[in-house]
Amino acid sequence: MPEKSNASRTSSGKEMGESVVDRRLGIDRRSISIASDTNLERRRGPGRRRTDFTKAAEEGEMSREQFLFLMAIDAFKRVNDKTFPTWTDVLEIVRKLGYRKTMPSTLNLGGRAEDWTERAYASSGVTTISELDDAA
Repeated sequence: MPEKSNASRTSSGKEMGESVVDRRLGIDRRSISIASDTNLERRRGPGRRRTDFTKAAEEGEMSREQFLFLMAIDAFKRVNDKTFPTWTDVLEIVRKLGYRKTMPSTLNLGGRAEDWTERAYASSGVTTISELDDAA
């Protein structure tokens, strides 16, 4: 029987299959219960239908809200010469569009973040250029 080449052995002389952990045999992170009960699942699985909102977006038919958000993100990227806005940038854009956290969350984050609400007409908390000009 021919001997295996040295390329398939580690420095300790063991077969590579014996010393290397195959991640494919581990826990599938998609099956962890935390990920499946957040109310953020995008995978449908058996018996789950797409919402009209999701179906239209996936088929290229945007609502006015989706189009406005897309245009705001695009304008931010052009003005700030950024290809990839940070999450802080995205939140700033959302707040400048007029969105406020006025209702309790329907997401289950497992107690990792505290939920809160604010008044509908609360300040965005984001300083705009016109606000800076007014202060000067």
